[in-house]
Amino acid sequence: MWGGYIGEGAKTVLPSKAFAKISCRLVPHQGSARIEALVVEHLKKIAPPQVSIQVKPHHGGEPYVTPIDSIPFKAASAAVLEVFGKAPIPVRGGGSIPICTLFESVLGVKVVFLGFGLDSDNLHSPNEKYDIANFYKGIETIPYFHQHFARLMA
Repeated sequence: MWGGYIGEGAKTVLPSKAFAKISCRLVPHQGSARIEALVVEHLKKIAPPQVSIQVKPHHGGEPYVTPIDSIPFKAASAAVLEVFGKAPIPVRGGGSIPICTLFESVLGVKVVFLGFGLDSDNLHSPNEKYDIANFYKGIETIPYFHQHFARLMA
């Protein structure tokens, strides 16, 4: 959110305009067009009469969930177990990778996400980090994924 003078230091003037970028992380069975309409409708409903609202949509990424009974997930799970010695726990994590639903709808393929970062890596933060050990473990895992994928597809 921002408005008026946004540089460092004190602000003593009330801005005539304010801005905000809003990102909605969708879950299965939500559509970006519908959620966008609901958010805009709500903002207009709660805005005071002297405030006008303009909305400029950026993009509409649809939600995607990798089925845990799919071959790609099973291959990834087996690869992670082989390299890390522990089976992965499937979690739903919010992200913006809109092409995933396109891959499934157009190409008919399932997408699997293999992440090797940790919550403590502070993804997309000013102090983001990525441990080199996880980088190497990721490199080690990918060939096993392909091996298990080929075996499960046979």
